[in-house]
Amino acid sequence: MTMSKTQVLIAGAGPTGLTLALWLTRLGVPVRIFDTAVAPGETSRALAVQARTLEFHRQIGIVEDVLAEGIRLERLTVHTPAGVAARLPLSDFGRGISPYSFAFALPQDIHERLLITHLERAGVEVERGTELLAFQDRGEAVIATLSKNGRTETVSAAYLAGCDGARSAVRHGLNIGFPGGTYEQSFYVADVKGSGDITRNGMDTTISTYGFAIVMPVRQSGSVRLIGIVPKAHEADETVTFEAIRADIERDTGVKVHEVNWFSTYRVHHRVAERFRAGRVFLAGDAGHIHSPAGGQGMNTGMGDAVNLAWKLAAVVQRRADPRLLDSYEPERIAFARKLIESTDQAFRIATSRSRLVGLFRRYLMPKILNIALHTSFGSRAFFGVISQAAIQYRAGPISAGIAGKVSGGDRLPYVVRANGDNFDPLRSLDWQVHIYGELNCDFRAMLAPSGIPIHAFAWSDAAAKAGLQRDAAYLVRPDGHVALASPVQEAATFQRYLAGLAIRPRTAERAPYRVLGTMHSLA
Repeated sequence: MTMSKTQVLIAGAGPTGLTLALWLTRLGVPVRIFDTAVAPGETSRALAVQARTLEFHRQIGIVEDVLAEGIRLERLTVHTPAGVAARLPLSDFGRGISPYSFAFALPQDIHERLLITHLERAGVEVERGTELLAFQDRGEAVIATLSKNGRTETVSAAYLAGCDGARSAVRHGLNIGFPGGTYEQSFYVADVKGSGDITRNGMDTTISTYGFAIVMPVRQSGSVRLIGIVPKAHEADETVTFEAIRADIERDTGVKVHEVNWFSTYRVHHRVAERFRAGRVFLAGDAGHIHSPAGGQGMNTGMGDAVNLAWKLAAVVQRRADPRLLDSYEPERIAFARKLIESTDQAFRIATSRSRLVGLFRRYLMPKILNIALHTSFGSRAFFGVISQAAIQYRAGPISAGIAGKVSGGDRLPYVVRANGDNFDPLRSLDWQVHIYGELNCDFRAMLAPSGIPIHAFAWSDAAAKAGLQRDAAYLVRPDGHVALASPVQEAATFQRYLAGLAIRPRTAERAPYRVLGTMHSLA
């Protein structure tokens, strides 16, 4: 038996685990990541990559590679048995909210391979065919026993992250409950080549009185993804084949299938773990929450968990923050997971109910409501904020404070376009920073200089006002792009108290710069 050490040990190499490993590596934290699977997955149900996830990818410099592999969805076409009920724009329905104002599709397996490629370029390889046999939190470290090819290894890690899916060995090892349930319907997912009245670069949804079906493009293979409810006559079948329900699928999707690349059926669960943390051990992604596929939120939520956890772990491991910073992970992410369960559960039940009354609403009224909502600026922006996860906020979290304009501590930093870029570009530093929209007070700048926190001053603009920011206010921004502290005045003492409370220090040791209109200036 061998013995080794690492800072963070990551169980599970799906999108959540890979994102955590990649962010930690970018932040300079040694990691090991392993998975029981001997190879990456070749099929996937997750397709939607939300704008918030793309923003995170931009921060670590991989977003262009991701965008190059997927497809921007321009339109959602809603069909009913009577014909086309609505055509809804998706190409720019989040204009002014995010640099990625469109709907975007990329199969999970391709997404994973991209993350793996970037992780390998950073010198980290996924340890395949490796099982977590046991672990123990000894207070100063987590001691884990891994097994591969009949050989065992003991690993001492400062922290263990369970990103190992719905059947999480880490969650079971912690004996954390996973309350929830399973929806009664079975679903099918298929990757096929076919023909029919399919929206080019778009998504088609067929809504009937007794069900629904979705058709989405898969760019790399030139195929389309079909998702829908297994016909009731076959729900009790032990095994459901494509041929057994081909006629139903082709009728519901409007696609004449010529070739089936792969096909699977599954049941959907809705559960949230009782806790996301126990000492030095954390849960993220499906290990902590699983829910309906409504709105394409699952994979993106797990990756959001990973980003939230990554910068906090890095700060604590590198002694740039008090360990109490880690106490904020669970309340921030579990609150969102519970809220998401509620909202997706309601949407999913409406979408899948076999009640005739609900079915009639779904078939006749829902398309009209969507059509009206998404063809107005307010409705389109509200829908984008929820679907894209740009509206996620941690206002009730333990490290959120203050309000300035319409922006509160815990909110995602509002997106502001400028003549020569945008206010998200500084977030590539993956570090704490202060943003000011308006005039930078010299006394504030001088008094904050010893903290080492960079200050970015942007000229006031109509775009900043529209985003809800307050002129000349000061916003302390976290490494993940959320506002930690919002202050209507540039009062250094308020910021100093906040930073001292968590013993926060920036990643860089050199004196902090400040920016005005994209030009670097020394604080000296």
